Amino acid sequence: MTERAPLSRKLSAIAESATLKVDAKAKALQAAGRPVISYAAGEPDFSTPQFIVDAAIEALHDPANYRYTPAVGLPVLREAIAAKTLRDSGLEVSPSQVVVTNGGKQAVYQAFQAVVNPGDEVLLPAPYWTTYPEAIALADGIPVEVFAGADQEYKVTVEQLEAARTDKTTALVFVSPSNPTGSVYTADETKAIGEWAVEHGIWIISDEIYQNLVYEGVRAVSIVEAVPDAAAQTILVNGVAKTYAMTGWRLGWMVGPADAIKLAANLQSHLSSNVNNVAQRAALAALTGPQTDAEEFRLAFDRRRKLIVSELSKIEGVTVPNPLGAFYAYPDVRGLLGREWRGKRVETSLELADLILDEVEVAVVPGEAFGPSGYLRLSYALGDEALLEGVRRMQELFA
Repeated sequence: MTERAPLSRKLSAIAESATLKVDAKAKALQAAGRPVISYAAGEPDFSTPQFIVDAAIEALHDPANYRYTPAVGLPVLREAIAAKTLRDSGLEVSPSQVVVTNGGKQAVYQAFQAVVNPGDEVLLPAPYWTTYPEAIALADGIPVEVFAGADQEYKVTVEQLEAARTDKTTALVFVSPSNPTGSVYTADETKAIGEWAVEHGIWIISDEIYQNLVYEGVRAVSIVEAVPDAAAQTILVNGVAKTYAMTGWRLGWMVGPADAIKLAANLQSHLSSNVNNVAQRAALAALTGPQTDAEEFRLAFDRRRKLIVSELSKIEGVTVPNPLGAFYAYPDVRGLLGREWRGKRVETSLELADLILDEVEVAVVPGEAFGPSGYLRLSYALGDEALLEGVRRMQELFA
């Protein structure tokens, strides 16, 4: 009997999402009755605003939504996304330059598929969201990490990017505000990076899903607004998940040059076809309806941001750069490593995260999921009381 053919080598090399893995473990412990507090998931704890839910309910009663619709998205939603792109990213695009996707992850995947060829190098500023390197690998590209530490507020410079550039460099990942760090590039920093990319003909994959979650009067300037010439070689990725507490609705999009978007549209026509029509109608309501709920969410995140930074900073050996966007704190915990805590010696942030979960039942994501060891990611998109209790448990552990 002939032995079965092997599984895909490409998929066998892809790791499970570290953030989802930690979150699943935390939820399993919670389901078993353990008082675990989880900072793992990048998911708002708020309910989706009622007017958005009502739009979905109305859509359920329209038989047109029971049928196939254009694979690239409902025309009216693509128009609304184009309007949002002009409003928030300063870029005027045609609705034909928009593809509606099943969440931001599909947009990220398709963006790399559209512009990366086998062996191409993609510059990946670190710390990075755990999905980026895997999505690059799925496009047969090679992620090239460019690390910026807490001393740089986790923001890379043009000089660092230039030092990492080779004749195989074809794309750059640019994320502001950042997941996992919450860092926001200034307008000048964004302009410098955009001009550098244009000078060298490098594609930019710019993830803007947190662009509306900024604090202290900061604005996340889009790279295509800072450098209009960059629009010809930039794909913007976005979605409703974070701003409107719609993670489970799975509604994202990508915007870019017509030729690149055409490739992504062709791929989606075979990969998934149209996104759920009810979710599309809900997203339309989110983008065109009142923004009062979204602003209330942002203000709540801002309050929690200040609280978690203040409390984490009380732990000796922990450095917490001030995050100005998204809903993450990314403390530098190297001062806690190489030491014993409750009889256990920890050398890496992975071991530190395990210790925190085992000893005080708090789930955090180690820096190894996002780049080098020595850091932790904590999402503050959870209730105020739980947020404070979790940090106090850590304060007690490391006292």
